[in-house]
Order: sequence, then C-alpha cells, then structure tokens
Amino acid sequence: MRIEISEKNCKAGEKLIGVVEKKVAKLEKYFDDDAVCSVYMKQENKLSKTELTVYYKGNMVRAEVTGDNFYDNIDQVLPKIERQIYKHKSKIESKLKKDAFAEKQMFFREETLPESKLVKTKTFKLTPMTAEEAAEQLDLLGHSFYVYQDFGTGEVRVVYLREDGEIGLLIPQKA
Repeated sequence: MRIEISEKNCKAGEKLIGVVEKKVAKLEKYFDDDAVCSVYMKQENKLSKTELTVYYKGNMVRAEVTGDNFYDNIDQVLPKIERQIYKHKSKIESKLKKDAFAEKQMFFREETLPESKLVKTKTFKLTPMTAEEAAEQLDLLGHSFYVYQDFGTGEVRVVYLREDGEIGLLIPQKA
C-alpha cells in the first residue's frame, strides 16, 4: 500500500510523518499493494483536521477527524476507518486481501455495528439551473445538499454545505 501525505496551512515534521506512516501502514493487513492511502492534514485556526482516504480497486474508504493536534487525530481516524471496513465487511471482502479478517481488529473494539439499510426513496424532477441558482435553492430550503441539472451541460450536479459554512460543488465523472 502506498501512503501519500499532504498538508495545508501546516508543515508536518519528520517525527509526525514517521508516526503517521508507521500507524497507517498497519492497514496493509486489509489492502493489496496497489491500494493508495491518502492522509491530508490541514490546520484550521487552532484546530487540526486529518482526513484519511484509502483508494482500492475502484472503491474508497474515508474518515476525518478534527482535534487539537495531528498525533491524537491519527489515533482517532484509524479506528473510524477500521470500523467502516468491518461494518461493510460482507460487501467489500472480495476486494480486500484474502485473510484480511483472519485476525482481530487492530484499532477498535468490535461492538454490535448497526446495519445500514435503505429506508426511504424519493423521486424529484431535475431543474436546469446554474450553480449559483442551485446554491440559492440550497439556502432557501435549509438542506445540507441540493441536486440539480446543470443548465449548460445537462449533467447532474450537487451543491452541498461544507463544515466551514461555505458551499461546495460535486461534479460526477463516469468511471
């Protein structure tokens, strides 16, 4: 597994990079050599945000943590990733290493994990509009996201409310 570390508004020292690489490398138990683990560390005011995303065989597992320092964050984000792996074990097992689940978990204690299930389906009409108009609709509705049809391209787009209060735009690409 390849580990990529990137920083924003901060500079990770050699000691922190070494700790992150050592702890994240333990995830190799689950993933083949072609997997890529991206660790993104960002300083936001006095808070440190760590995002960990593992890309493997066209899929990904992602978790993020915000805390006082990056050392504590890495200790908190790894159990989240492992919890997601175990929660979706039956769905992703064929894409992980053969004996990934032979040993016990490394980062979290297995509890009874609730099984996610689809409980509601909604249908709606896509309205052609610009991203700015979609952002206005998002604000008017008070939702955390809004799906719309791009006026210029006819493609489906999503605007969403970010944790920092700003608005983001998702543009899907075909695999």
